[in-house]
Amino acid sequence: MKAKLNSSWALGLVLALLLVPVQGCTDLDEETFGVITPDQFFQTDEEIIAALAPVYAQLRAMMWNYHNISQVTSDESMIPVRGTDWDDGGHWRNLHQHNWDALNSDFNGAWTDAYTGVARANVVLANLPDGADPAIAAELRFLRAFYYYQLMDLFGGVPIVEDAATDPDNPPSRSTRSEVFAFVESELNAARTDLPAAWDGANKGRATQGAADALLAKIYLNAEVFTGTVDAGGLTKGQARWQDAISAADRVLNSGQYQLAGDFFDNFRTNNHESPEIIFSVGHLGKGGLGLTFIMRGLHYNQIPQSPWNGFATLAETYNKFDEDDMRRKIFLLGQMYGDPNQACIGSECFATGAPLEDRVGNPLAFTLEYLDPNGNPVTGTPIGVNETSGARVMKWEIDPNRVGGDNGNDYAFLRLAEMYLIKAEALNELGQTAAAMSQLNTLRARVFDPAEPVTASSQAEARDVILNERLFELMWEASRRQDLIRAGKFNEAWEFKAASPGFMVLGPIPQVQRDANPNLTQNPGY
Repeated sequence: MKAKLNSSWALGLVLALLLVPVQGCTDLDEETFGVITPDQFFQTDEEIIAALAPVYAQLRAMMWNYHNISQVTSDESMIPVRGTDWDDGGHWRNLHQHNWDALNSDFNGAWTDAYTGVARANVVLANLPDGADPAIAAELRFLRAFYYYQLMDLFGGVPIVEDAATDPDNPPSRSTRSEVFAFVESELNAARTDLPAAWDGANKGRATQGAADALLAKIYLNAEVFTGTVDAGGLTKGQARWQDAISAADRVLNSGQYQLAGDFFDNFRTNNHESPEIIFSVGHLGKGGLGLTFIMRGLHYNQIPQSPWNGFATLAETYNKFDEDDMRRKIFLLGQMYGDPNQACIGSECFATGAPLEDRVGNPLAFTLEYLDPNGNPVTGTPIGVNETSGARVMKWEIDPNRVGGDNGNDYAFLRLAEMYLIKAEALNELGQTAAAMSQLNTLRARVFDPAEPVTASSQAEARDVILNERLFELMWEASRRQDLIRAGKFNEAWEFKAASPGFMVLGPIPQVQRDANPNLTQNPGY
């Protein structure tokens, strides 16, 4: 939401501080910490618009933990222990190896962040005056549905709270996952009727009808999972909604509001808020702790002056899935690093010329696919004690040349038009239209291969693997991989540095701190 709601941002933050404290679903009562009360605040159009800002702002907080879980629990990312760096009590390797429990901070953070967003939306919805623009209520219902979508994805059934105040003596119980799915579907369908097709000027980036349709397409794609049940043995799928997924995706594809960016990387540059492909995104500023920091996660400490974190890397088996002629493979950094660290660049176009860089002890800064110990020996089992340069790094977003510290001004796209092609392809294949499905994939591949390299599949089963891989190539590090592997029945399989895991782990645990606060919250099976 770059330059979005900016004129009301400060006023909105005041509202957030005064009216909506950080809350979980165990404590959704409204509290007032200052002299401004809702009946005093919601008096003008400016105040109503300002009230939206904290609801949108919570997306930035939610993105962190949701992204960690979606990415690190999959085969996209590995965070080894380099010396003593990134040990964190085993937190990161436990996520990757599916050894988490109800005390895991990422799951608790995701729960708290999402319900804070729900609480903020509920407060504003409860206080909208009569005659308020219906689009405002539609935005709030979309955002609330978005937070519930993420809760449903991670935890299954959760409490559905629609009121700004709850009874502290009777905290809410969990609804079933199917009930949450039905609620999200209903809210999105209601919101889309009053949301505009587009916003102009400083309002660009606010929720639109296309955003509601795109999120509907995603929930329909995952309907078998989201309406299924999970027990100690794993997932039993529910009802498929493939045709509904196609219909929702087609509404976006045929809306005339979006088009594929000519350059894949335009979706990840500092000015990506201008990309015609992005349907809904989270805005960032390159300063003040409001920036996108994913860029910092994998870069070595010495690659740019702001001392990146040298943590996240990918797996060799994941890197090797990418075709060497696929432009999207350029997101990886591998081999000797060179060059001016201040240039604006993405992936392998960075650090490719100039003086060779060194690690902190003076060795060549050369990233390796293998995870090696300081003596150059391969590390197997648990990635502890690897050297500083082990693992190919992912640099999908451009380094912001105007960044302050580690804050980069790139927006983070939650929904892109490219995914609508992928959703339609998968749904078509599941309906037996494999050739038509491949055509959707080849529309995407046309912009990343020169000359073109179309894909084919001789059977529905083969096409499933092709589509799953294409989603990896297009959406890597965009918080989709965990969900995709679950839908494909591969989330609990073994991969590099991870043994096969129990089937119940397709759902995360209900955080223990939330259960301690709310005795009506039951735990998910297996935990």
